[in-house]
Amino acid sequence: MKSVVMSVATLALSAGLALAQSPSANTSATIGGKALSIRYSAPSVRGRKIFGAGGLLSQDPTYPAWRAGANSATAFHTDADLDIGGLQVPKGDYTLYAWIADPDNWQLILSKETGQWGLTYNAKMDLGRARMTMSKPPAPIETYKMTLSSTGPKTGELKLEWENHIASVPIAVK
Repeated sequence: MKSVVMSVATLALSAGLALAQSPSANTSATIGGKALSIRYSAPSVRGRKIFGAGGLLSQDPTYPAWRAGANSATAFHTDADLDIGGLQVPKGDYTLYAWIADPDNWQLILSKETGQWGLTYNAKMDLGRARMTMSKPPAPIETYKMTLSSTGPKTGELKLEWENHIASVPIAVK
């Protein structure tokens, strides 16, 4: 009995450490009077290669689709119909992924499937994809960060930043 309790305690501690290494995060913005929000987990580089052949993400079973975070799938909510980089997105709830087959040319994937664990991806549930604009940060980015921001009365931007990559896509409220 004592060994069972110790095993359960060890498992719980390990799960807690994994989640602590990629803490919960969120970003939100009001664009055109409408709320947009994202819930994700923020992993850190911790000395590892992240993108490309042999990188950490290439080991995920969904690669080259990446959950755009860690742990649970990245959740996106919009109170407005949107145009995201040319993709028409009805108001509602979605899961975000990034297509990273080419680490220097990402695509944002919006999936109609919600509530799944991050290592589950079903391409048949895609609403669609939008090409992202890529840039390099002035210094490596240790902890993954997503940012929703307003850039005008009815426009905004989604930015994903990690390691040596910054990917952004424009958003317009319809």
